[in-house]
Amino acid sequence: MSAATLDRERWKNADTVLLDIASDSWNDPAFQDLIVGFPEETRPDAETLISHVEDLTQRDIKAVYLKHLQGILWKTGYSNGDLKTPLFDDVTPTLESWKDAGKTLAIFSSGSVQAQLQFFSYVECGSSTQNLNPLFSANFDTVTAGSKLEKDSYENICLKIGKEAAKVVFLTDNVKEALAATAAGIYTILTDRPGNAPLSAEIKEEFAVIRKLTDLP
Repeated sequence: MSAATLDRERWKNADTVLLDIASDSWNDPAFQDLIVGFPEETRPDAETLISHVEDLTQRDIKAVYLKHLQGILWKTGYSNGDLKTPLFDDVTPTLESWKDAGKTLAIFSSGSVQAQLQFFSYVECGSSTQNLNPLFSANFDTVTAGSKLEKDSYENICLKIGKEAAKVVFLTDNVKEALAATAAGIYTILTDRPGNAPLSAEIKEEFAVIRKLTDLP
């Protein structure tokens, strides 16, 4: 499944942390070291960098340098207790029930595998957190599997988890990902979560659509 189907904030936690740090610590050498991988024209000052990050986020551009920085910020933020992962209320109990039923659960995300492991290690649970990583049998990113928009990536995942494509279900909120997974022979379901881009009538006819994981039998 795509990680974006599970959380409320769509993996933007690190972007928010970055914007706060950029505003408060621009002249700190340690912060300048963190952003050295960004294109030079995007970092003459804090305002320009923030504008660039916001633009990447709004357009859902998976820039390698931003993902690298996210990983560093997440590791620090989660370890310090400054970040917790908010999931939709239906997610944890449903994943647990699927795992108990013997289903193989895997994550495919544009966020790195290391970021995924951090993300699911600190899931909000009342006033504390819980680690959901034991629920997943495998984690994939664009390095280990390939682009999320190419059918070959989904074929690679099926091969690595030892499952026939026809026996795999992929949950995503991204229509282009759904098309790629379907081309690989995987049964794909679109998740229509709050804040997602609206789905056209044609897409709703082409794919099964759910609003919660509990909508699945």
